[in-house]
Amino acid sequence: MTSTLPTSDTPVHLAIALDGTGWHPASWRRTGSRATEVFTGRYWTDQALTAERGLIDFITIEDSLALHAGTPFGPAPVPTTSRLVGRLDASLVASWVATRTERIGIVPTITTTHTEPFHVSKNLATLDHVSLGRAGWRVQVSARPAEAAHVGRRAAPFGDVRDARDLASPEAQAQLRSLFDEAGDVIEVVRRLWDSWEDGAEIRDAATGRFIDRDKLHYIDFEGEYFSVKGPSITPRPPQGQPVVTALGHQPIPYELAARGADVLYVTPRDDEDAAAILAQVRELEGQHRTADTPLKVFADLEVVLSTPEHGDGAARLRQLDEVAGEEFTSDALVFAGDAAALADLVQRWHALGYAGFRLRPAEHAIDLPAITDALVPALQRAGLFRTAYGPSTLRERLGLPAAVNRYAASA
Repeated sequence: MTSTLPTSDTPVHLAIALDGTGWHPASWRRTGSRATEVFTGRYWTDQALTAERGLIDFITIEDSLALHAGTPFGPAPVPTTSRLVGRLDASLVASWVATRTERIGIVPTITTTHTEPFHVSKNLATLDHVSLGRAGWRVQVSARPAEAAHVGRRAAPFGDVRDARDLASPEAQAQLRSLFDEAGDVIEVVRRLWDSWEDGAEIRDAATGRFIDRDKLHYIDFEGEYFSVKGPSITPRPPQGQPVVTALGHQPIPYELAARGADVLYVTPRDDEDAAAILAQVRELEGQHRTADTPLKVFADLEVVLSTPEHGDGAARLRQLDEVAGEEFTSDALVFAGDAAALADLVQRWHALGYAGFRLRPAEHAIDLPAITDALVPALQRAGLFRTAYGPSTLRERLGLPAAVNRYAASA
């Protein structure tokens, strides 16, 4: 079987991760941040349109069920007064943006831990319908005690864990495994529900009064450890059949989840050696769970602080941001501070290792997002690494994912 793994000759994909006014905690305090507009539809539309101007494959929209100050595992995530706190619902923002853009993919974050898979399925199917095939999903598990407390249906999974270092213990690894096993079941149920309406199930024959062909609707009858779901969906099959499923991973358990059920995995290498090692680890797990003709697309996440003629050197601007914040910016991903040419070199180097794409996290939306569009994209285009026009209209097709065959139609 011929592999379709990316090569250095395959165009690179770019995604933009949007969060607040940017990923640096001081971004909202800077002139031009539009912090007063961050809870408006206009703000999010403008970010998406800027990314679309740069032919970006898709945007992701961060979300959580708790205020985003504090650590992921701490028992009392009390919001600080110095950070932008609060979010709009990512899936609702996505639907708003979908009707005001034309080509860019839209990928909201939705948790699998506290959200029913039936609701996730119809939510994303709806987004795919209103965007005409540009929807995706960033799968996210939740370990935060505050999120569990907000929903009130279950205890926080990690008990006394206070810090990511504690996750190395066998008990924490078992709990982490359970969270991701549940996420795997959610993905499976959501995918089955998307297939529960065959293509062509809607007849819409006014003369005979038949709107649907009931033989093309299917119960999914899922029975698992965490829930059971009867089906079928109440929402017709999405235009893409299967909207694009993505996940972020930092270790083998989430890598395995992605290998089993996702289309795109975001990882966070720190340097060239780490990039190669992570990719090898992912490919080994991928070989255990999927065939070579449906390779997992692996994207590297990068925090980005770009140099611009108007705002100066990226490294200097990062220092200024840190001074405003009162502490050095740290992240799970590599913080790149420099000019577009240097970032294009890094993209080219890691792309040659086998990375299909990059998810860029602008430190300041107001500065770094336009810099990606107006400086990085042209640099990649000059190197022959990035498209000069949008191609296929659906996100699946643009990412080179195979057509989504309906499992129920295939077995009929």
